[in-house]
Amino acid sequence: MRAFKHERIVEVWLKNKGEPRYKLFRTYDICASSGSLGPKRTEGDGQVPEGFYKIDLFNPKSDYYLSMRINYPNSSDLILREGTAPGGAIMMHGNCVTIGCLPMTDDKIKELYVLCLEARNRNNPIYIDIYPVKFTDENIAMLEKNYPKSKLTFWRTLKPVYDYFETNHWLPRVSVDPKGKYLD
Repeated sequence: MRAFKHERIVEVWLKNKGEPRYKLFRTYDICASSGSLGPKRTEGDGQVPEGFYKIDLFNPKSDYYLSMRINYPNSSDLILREGTAPGGAIMMHGNCVTIGCLPMTDDKIKELYVLCLEARNRNNPIYIDIYPVKFTDENIAMLEKNYPKSKLTFWRTLKPVYDYFETNHWLPRVSVDPKGKYLD
């Protein structure tokens, strides 16, 4: 999955066993905005994180209909956090309300939940890459015009992974250097 905060969408990409590339299966609307563009750096900031994650928990009894936990904070988030606690409990869930999560309508989260459970039941990791925007030339110009250098520097570490997937429709290997920078 790939989530884009500015566009408020989640893309689901699938591939059949033996196929060389992922194909776009469906795009889902994120039904409510949470936070602004920029990574999550501290507990209680109301931000949705940006970076490379996995779905690591399913909650069928969520107060928000259904929910799936995103494994935030990852190693980059822990290095780059501000203060002592980077926060946690970042979910993709139903009920279309949020502070710092990816909210979906109940019918959309139900479909996503089932798709992700099927992948998990086949022992496949469920990746979710969360970006501030689709890195088009127009969006990059908007970011450069409206956001501080500190955010732009971080976003430049996300773009190579975005570009690799756009070109290859295959998952790149992502690592984190000692300063918290993503490397592909």
